[in-house]
Amino acid sequence: MGKIAVIRAALITSALAFAAAVLAADQAPHSMSGCLRHGTVPGTYELTDLGLADGPKSVSISIASVDLAGHVGHKVEITGTTVKGTDPAAHTMAVSALKHLAASCP
Repeated sequence: MGKIAVIRAALITSALAFAAAVLAADQAPHSMSGCLRHGTVPGTYELTDLGLADGPKSVSISIASVDLAGHVGHKVEITGTTVKGTDPAAHTMAVSALKHLAASCP
């Protein structure tokens, strides 16, 4: 179990360093609302059910400086900056703030 914790810490540290480098581009923060779900990769998240006529149908969350785990399945508003993700077609964000909107999703 100790090795897993060390590996997880190393991955988080690497992700934070990568996010800091990407965020250095000085992008303006923006907010989006929707349903917070677990991502396809363990430990990742995505925002779905955005309710936008035009624009992305979901947002991949590559990194977050706030705890998202307790809000899975809730309607939330995330604030952060756009970052380059693994899928160039997906809207990917580094989240710096979260606002709880509802305890369930529509």
